[in-house]
Amino acid sequence: MRISILSMLLFLFLITGCIQPSEDDTLPILGNREFVDGDTVYHSIPDFQFVNQDSSFVNNGTFDGKAYIVDFFFISCPTICPKVKKQMLRIHEEFKDQDQLVLLSHTIDTKRDTIERLANYARNLGVSAPKWHFVTGDEGEIYDIADDYFSIAVKDPTAPGGFDHSGRLILIDENRHVRAFCDGTDEESVTLFMEDVKKLLAEDYL
Repeated sequence: MRISILSMLLFLFLITGCIQPSEDDTLPILGNREFVDGDTVYHSIPDFQFVNQDSSFVNNGTFDGKAYIVDFFFISCPTICPKVKKQMLRIHEEFKDQDQLVLLSHTIDTKRDTIERLANYARNLGVSAPKWHFVTGDEGEIYDIADDYFSIAVKDPTAPGGFDHSGRLILIDENRHVRAFCDGTDEESVTLFMEDVKKLLAEDYL
């Protein structure tokens, strides 16, 4: 039930004025915003720290001065994860020489997806850190931060593999703001998303 409610809330969230209008061709900043002492304060990703496939800490400082793309997955996922990883590999290939863009994949199956398994998984995909981090950590912290990314990650014993999760890919800028997202299971959606990535990189990094 929670997955349906969250999906509906996310949809309403994005169509009821939470998108920052843009007068030019720049990407909007997504999420709620507040006005504090005359300044606009946008939704931002909170502090975090996880461990990647190389047993290295990954935190907000890892992405200083960089944009990054986020997803949530688990290795034994029998449904959407293989489709999403295929599209993430497209993105990796497209931007492999762009040092200002990094990929970040969180396992939501922290008990089974050990650091060793994540390392093997990355190796089998032919990718490595620091370009693409596969991270694990405290289960509750990963589930909580999925909400901050406007994504979904919940345990559900009735779901295939035991988890309900979004196939969403999310683009974060150097200021921890959410700038774009797409359906990571849909090739056309990802193609349009990559254009948004290029637009952000052209704005801030080129």
